[in-house]
Amino acid sequence: MKETLHKYLPERAVIPVMGMVKAYQIQLKIVSQRQSKHGDYRLKPDGYHQITVNSNLNKYRFLVTTIHEVAHLLAFKTYGFSILPHGVEWKQTFQKLMLPFLNPEIFPNDLLPQLARHFKNPTASSDTDAHLSVALKQYDIPNEKNFIFEIPFGSVFQIPNGKKFKKGRRIRKRYECQEINSGKIYVFQPNAEVDLLK
Repeated sequence: MKETLHKYLPERAVIPVMGMVKAYQIQLKIVSQRQSKHGDYRLKPDGYHQITVNSNLNKYRFLVTTIHEVAHLLAFKTYGFSILPHGVEWKQTFQKLMLPFLNPEIFPNDLLPQLARHFKNPTASSDTDAHLSVALKQYDIPNEKNFIFEIPFGSVFQIPNGKKFKKGRRIRKRYECQEINSGKIYVFQPNAEVDLLK
């Protein structure tokens, strides 16, 4: 397990994460990319705690995602399964678990201010925090995709399921975009990654 985690985590995070895996009897599975989520937690019928994390994440997002899922485990264990999945109990648990990792021995200096801001009130996904998402993306393997906020008004783009949209106006933090085939309006986060069509 240690050898595997060295491939996916910042070096100084490996031993603390391994400690959590052992202490809470976690079955940690590294899985193929899923479009809808970076990771998940579930209590299995045999009583084991299973956490899955996508294999394509950069090491900093992999760490944040892993701790996010461990926070679900501990919040449910501490407060019961009637709490909201991303409610106040989970937020407080996530903040406590992340605090020891928020240092320059683990995260680059340019990420630390974004992480510190995010963890004042963590959201259900790091993707819904546009500033953090953009900061984390610079450590991804480069690809040809663009963020919605980067492309010009009126541009046509495609999302992973093949649907095509035309970028519209910004409403608060999000963008209204019209699906080309149906004419329906959908709202996109500014940091949604899309393929710009010529």
